[in-house]
Amino acid sequence: MSIPLPTTLPPQDAQTLLERAKSLSGFTLGELAQRAGLTIPPDLKREKGWVGMLLEVYLGASAGSKPEQDFPEIGVELKTIPIDHSGNPLETTFVCVAPLTGNSGVTWESSHVRHKLTRVLWIPVEGERQIPLATRRIGTPLLWSPNAEEDEQLRQDWEELMDLIVLGKVESITARHGEVLQLRPKAANNKARTEAIGEKGQPIMTLPRGFYLKKSFTRQLLARHFLL
Repeated sequence: MSIPLPTTLPPQDAQTLLERAKSLSGFTLGELAQRAGLTIPPDLKREKGWVGMLLEVYLGASAGSKPEQDFPEIGVELKTIPIDHSGNPLETTFVCVAPLTGNSGVTWESSHVRHKLTRVLWIPVEGERQIPLATRRIGTPLLWSPNAEEDEQLRQDWEELMDLIVLGKVESITARHGEVLQLRPKAANNKARTEAIGEKGQPIMTLPRGFYLKKSFTRQLLARHFLL
């Protein structure tokens, strides 16, 4: 089986995107990087987004780092998910940066989280640390949209977390809040600060936060679709 060629052409539809992703299944990150002329980092500690960037080269993503879906023309977000040998996710999945100010009138329906999760192309990748990055293989992709139950779970968590942000309790939110969605600091280092609302309604400076899907949620999602 020959390695597919990188492409700059955005996919015409979701099915085309899924077929492109399927054509990468079984290849190693090293094989794809070599074909694309990209250098493999020694590890992902400082290059967290490298695997996603490599796959975008083959899938024709156009959004780059813009705050929209990776494939805005067809409304699909790309999420790579590191898994162990049993197919279980090894880490939480970043969704988007959380807005800590200017949240009046925002609803779940109009939220950035929901927009990002409307349609997701999940690509599992071997992620166990003992496997060298270059020899980690790409798994079978999954094109997913939340069903009614998943949408409701996400909505409830989002509303609970947003209520706490609006009420000035952002500093008291921990990773334990939320059943399927959590809010965690999202910053390159502890010096990064952004504006938020304090308990008395006053402006405060705090660490930027991001919304993450918990491993239990993505584990169930993968298990249901791949019958693990």
